[in-house]
Amino acid sequence: MSDQNVRNAGFTSSGIKEGSLASSVMSREAREFGGGVRSGGPTSTLQEMGAKGSTHSSGFTSSGITSGSRASQMMSEEARSHGGGIPRGGTTSTVLSI
Repeated sequence: MSDQNVRNAGFTSSGIKEGSLASSVMSREAREFGGGVRSGGPTSTLQEMGAKGSTHSSGFTSSGITSGSRASQMMSEEARSHGGGIPRGGTTSTVLSI
């Protein structure tokens, strides 16, 4: 994953770009959680990466998730909270897809 992919998706240093994939992700997540975007969810994770330009060190790569990285920790936490699986549309799958 590259910083450019995250920015192209609409997660930028100035916020989420209107009409972008980022705004769709944010809208879907807000509907699922009663109108709010949760800390640690796909929107906040990707927005943090887009604002800081920190995708390279996160562990999300085009080859998958790097062992021992922030990404692997996020994936493990998400799997535990969902009974061992990573849900489609969850933080890990959404961030990795971008």
